[in-house]
Order: sequence, then C-alpha cells, then structure tokens
Amino acid sequence: MSRLKLGMVGGGQGAFIGGVHRIAARIDGKWDLVAGALSSNPERAAASAVELGIAPDRSYGSYEEMALAEAARTDGIDAVAIVTPNHVHAGPAIAFLNAGIHVICDKPLAATPEQAEAIRAAVAASDARFFLTHNYTGYPLMRQARAMVARGDLGKLRVIQAEYAQDWLAEETSNKQADWRTDPAQSGAGAIGDIGTHAYNLLSFVSGLRTEALMADLQSFVDGRRVDDNAHIMLRMQGGARGMLWASQVAVGNENSLKLRIYGDKGGLEWAQENPNVMTLTRFGEPKQLITRGGAGLGEGAAGGTRIPPGHPEGYLEGFANLYSDAADVIAGRGEATHLPGIEAGLDGMWFISACQQSSSANGAWVSR
Repeated sequence: MSRLKLGMVGGGQGAFIGGVHRIAARIDGKWDLVAGALSSNPERAAASAVELGIAPDRSYGSYEEMALAEAARTDGIDAVAIVTPNHVHAGPAIAFLNAGIHVICDKPLAATPEQAEAIRAAVAASDARFFLTHNYTGYPLMRQARAMVARGDLGKLRVIQAEYAQDWLAEETSNKQADWRTDPAQSGAGAIGDIGTHAYNLLSFVSGLRTEALMADLQSFVDGRRVDDNAHIMLRMQGGARGMLWASQVAVGNENSLKLRIYGDKGGLEWAQENPNVMTLTRFGEPKQLITRGGAGLGEGAAGGTRIPPGHPEGYLEGFANLYSDAADVIAGRGEATHLPGIEAGLDGMWFISACQQSSSANGAWVSR
C-alpha cells in the first residue's frame, strides 16, 4: 500500500497541536508529510520545514501559494492538515477544497458562523472530502459505546452527562497556546469552543441524538478575560433525553478531565478520558461490569481501533491516529467514513457555540434550532 502525501498549514516551531497531528499521521504508516505552509512568519516556516525534512521547494510562504502549487504538481499532496488557530481555518480550508485537495481540519470548524458557512459552501462545491479532528471519537471504547447504544444495550436513552475540566487557565496566563485562545478575534469563544465542543461532539457521537435546544450560563472568572472560562449547559435532546454539559478551564486540580456518562432505561455507561482503556457498564438490577479496551467479545466497535494486546495502554495519540487512518482509507477508496466527523459535525459544533453565547447573554434563555 503506497502512502498518501500530506501537507500541513500551521504547526511550525513551538506549536503543540501540529506535532500531535504529525505523530498521529505517522502511526499507521499511511501518510508522508511532504509539504507545508508551517508559519505566517517566512523564516520560521523555512526553519520548521528543515526540521521536519520537507524539501525547500515544498515549503511555502502562504497557504494560497501552497494550494495552487500542490494542485498543479503531478505528485501533489492528497490532503492537507489545517492546524492553525480557529480564525485561520476557513481561508486554508476553502483554498484547498477549491483546488480539489482533501482537508483534515482541527476543531472547532471556525471562529465565526460566517466563516463556518463559507466552509460549508466550499465543501458542497468540491469533489474533495472534509474531515474534522474531534479526536476523542477515535478512542476504541467510545466507538464501542456508540455501537452498544445503537443496538439498544442501554434501552431508551434518558440522561447524558459530559464534562471537560482543566485548570491551566485558572489565572492570567500568557504563552503561545493561551494567547490566541483567550483572544475572541482569534478563537471566537473560550472554554466552550476549545474543550466544550469536544464534550458536546462526544455525547452526540455516542448517543446518536441531536440536540434540539440548550440553555447556558457562561462565566469569565479571571479578571479581564474576554472569553468564557467556565460553562454550565443544559440540553434537550431527541426523543425526550436530557443532557448536562460542564466545560471549565479554571477547575483547579483537573488536568484534562473529559468524562461521559450515559443512561437509558435498561442500563448505563461511564467513561473517563484520563483512563481511556476502561469503561463501566451497569445493567439495571445487576452488578457493575468493567469493559476493557482489549477485552474479549467486544466486536467491531473497539477492535477496529486497537493496535496492541490487552493490558498495554492506548490513548490520546492513538485515538488521533484512528482518524488519520480512517481518513486515509476513505480517500484511497478502502473504506467508508462511518466514524469520521465531517462538515455536519463541524456545523453542529458551531451551532453549539453560538447557541451557548446567545443563551447566556439572554440570562440563560432556552435557544432552539
């Protein structure tokens, strides 16, 4: 199997998420990084390309130049990974989609609804595919949970709770990662966009339910902060299920605490990302059952995303890698996008952000679609 050729926009020296994407793309040997517009600073872009082994003639000064040049090459890239701050998602995504090059974009979809709509229009007009890296859907046990819910193991869903708590912004913080996230012009939102969209996407992915309305109470606890750093959100979902979501970046003592609890009239599931290889299943009236990522009899749900034997932990990078592996298979015509978040997931996340902001500004009024 020949490897697909990957380009990258953003992700140069000092960038965290670009390195994560590169590792994830390499894990299963389906991608080679061959081109990049790695920084808006030409010197940093060139130096980053040297470090990553990208040939000088495929290190570009802008994403516009890169899209045109790579589309014209006989050996041009098959897909581009966009790993820039939120406000620089739309421009590259549209440029590469217009050039017929597949797009793998970090979340959330964009910084504003207008940017998101422009991406949607470009996706509709292009033959290229668009993928969004909500990486927690790549965890084997989250795919297992989705399969169990779909086949009715929990019965009719009643209650869904998701939370994503961190503490790294509990005080005024200035560094490469914090500065753009706390600038509303670049991020579009604070905790609800950065981590709340992950929690929201995960509860939607596992439950298979669409949120019909929400109410939100957003706070900015750190003095002078211009984006939210804590959010409490109530959800009304299809079929009468009720959801509750908490996202916080000021919850002292929490490092990266993403949790999902989902309950139906027959049973419940509980999972925590910081110990992602274990999930608890409880059938009503029976003892709790521990499901492990490599456990026997799990079937396609977990097994399809697992690489190593039971007892060896897999986690964040491998979950990310499952998205890159699945995207490669779709692009190469070897599989379907069964588990892959795409433009619809991105638009749903943008509705979530906008509805939370609208609700909170109206003193917690319910906002419907």
